Amino acid sequence: MIIYKCILTDDEMFSDVYPIKETPIFYEVDGKHITQTDDIDDSLIGGNKSAEDQGETTEASVQSGVNIIVYHKLQQTSFDKKGYLSYIKEYLKAIKAKLQENNPERVDQFMADANVEVKKLLPGFKNLEFYTGESMNIDGMVGILDYREDDTPFMRFFKDGLIGEKC
Repeated sequence: MIIYKCILTDDEMFSDVYPIKETPIFYEVDGKHITQTDDIDDSLIGGNKSAEDQGETTEASVQSGVNIIVYHKLQQTSFDKKGYLSYIKEYLKAIKAKLQENNPERVDQFMADANVEVKKLLPGFKNLEFYTGESMNIDGMVGILDYREDDTPFMRFFKDGLIGEKC
């Protein structure tokens, strides 16, 4: 399995267990809505149901949402258009600097493709949701949640802002 992490924050963003489509600039990662219950086994924490009052139980926590977000502990953030454009300008500069260090022949194509793709996001901006990594470091990658025509949730992540690590 490969875990994809943000090159600026080292936050885990997604893994290759999901269907992934590559565009020139993004990984588009298909997700699905899930409900996950974290049942707690009372015996693991010293509970003994036969010896204790039946009214006392350890409550289970329930999480629901898009599997990519839930399993990789992505944190929702919000932007208005102006705020997003300010963020993306700084983020693209940071990725450009990393590319100049590690892959200078990719810089011009990355910047051209990124600007085109960001402009494509703006007409449907109000339908997008934004997620940082677990550290909530807004200087790192912000994944973009959107929905396909068949209501399948998917997230966009800038390919050049990620590094894949084998597990």
